[in-house]
Amino acid sequence: MMFADQERDLATLAAADRYRSLRPRTGVDFASNDYLGLAGSDRLRAAMIEALARGVPVGSGGSRLLRGNAPEHEALEADAARFFGTEAALFFASGYIANTILFATLPQRGDLIVHDALIHASAHEGMRLTRATCVSAEHNDPSAFEDAIATWRKAGGKGRVWIAVESLYSMDGDRAPLADLARVADRHDAVLLIDEAHATGVFGTDGRGLAEGLDGRDNVITLRTCGKALGCEGALLCGPAVMRAFIVNRGRGFIFSTAPSPLMALAVGEALRIMAEEPARRERLWDLVATAERVLAPYGVAATGSQILPLILGDAARTMHVAAAIQAAGFDVRGIRPPTVPDGTSRLRISLTLNATAADIEALGTVLREALQ
Repeated sequence: MMFADQERDLATLAAADRYRSLRPRTGVDFASNDYLGLAGSDRLRAAMIEALARGVPVGSGGSRLLRGNAPEHEALEADAARFFGTEAALFFASGYIANTILFATLPQRGDLIVHDALIHASAHEGMRLTRATCVSAEHNDPSAFEDAIATWRKAGGKGRVWIAVESLYSMDGDRAPLADLARVADRHDAVLLIDEAHATGVFGTDGRGLAEGLDGRDNVITLRTCGKALGCEGALLCGPAVMRAFIVNRGRGFIFSTAPSPLMALAVGEALRIMAEEPARRERLWDLVATAERVLAPYGVAATGSQILPLILGDAARTMHVAAAIQAAGFDVRGIRPPTVPDGTSRLRISLTLNATAADIEALGTVLREALQ
C-alpha cells in the first residue's frame, strides 16, 4: 500500500481517541473565537460590498515585495500602529504564519528564546526554524523565566534574550503576569514577545488587549490575530519599526508568500474602528461571562475571568463522549484532547461569544448536567 505508514498512524490516533475529522458547523456557538460577533456583522459586510463596488481587488496578485503591496495593506498597517500605539505594524495572512515568521526570523544565532510551557503551536513551529537556543519555562511563572536566563548566562550565553508568552491562554483562559514579565525583560535587556490572539478586542481600552501600556516600548512586540474577536482573517505584528523592516528584508515566509487579500486588509481596518466605536459589544460579552460563571460553576466549569471557560475531564474518551452528547442537544461545545493540551487534561472548551445569549447559557447548563451524568 502506497500510504501504509500513514494508515497505521491514523489507526494509532483512532485507538487513542485522538483521530480528528472535519464536519459542518451546527448548534449554538460555544466553540468559535468570534467573541464580539463581528464575523457576520452588517457593518463589515457593508464595508466589503462598498470596496468591491469601487474596484478593490479580491486577490493581491503577488508578494508584498512584488506587485502585491496594495494601498489597503499600507492603510491597515498605519491604522493598526496608531490604534495600538506602536511605531509600526505588519499584516500577515494568519496568526500561525505571523508567529512562525517572527520566531524563525528575529532571534539570531547565539540568542536565547525562553517561552512559556503552554505557548501556541505556531510559536513552536517558528522555534523549529530558529537559529537561537530555545528553552521552556513553567507556565505563568516569572521566576522560572528569570532562572532560565540566569542558567544560560552562567553557561556562557551572551546573545539577546527573547521572552515569549501569550497574554491570554486559549485552552485555560488564564492571563500571563505581563507586568512582572516586562520587569524580567528590562532587567535582562530582553525583548518581550506577547501573543494577544485571544485578548485583542475583549480586554483593554477599545479592545486594545492585555498588553495595553506595554505597546510602544522598544523591547515589546505584540501579535494581534484578526480572525478571532475582529471577525476577519490574518494577523498584525506590532512593534518597533526595525521589526517591520527586518522581517520585510529577512523573513522568508513573508518575502516569498503571496500577500493577503486587499479586501481582507480593508475589513480588518473596519473591525478596528468597530471595536473603538461599539463598546456595547464588549459590555454584552462581559455580561455573558458573568452569567456563564454563575450557571456553569456547579458542574465544575472554572471561572477564569475571561471568555474562555474550560471543564477539565481528564480522560480523552470521556471528554469526547460528553462533547458528543452536548452537540446532539444542539450546542456546539468541542472536546479538546492531546496533543493540543497536555496528557491527562482533556477538556471541554466553552467559548463565550455574542453568537449566544444568556438563555442559551442557561439551557447549556441543563444539558451539561445531563451529559456529565
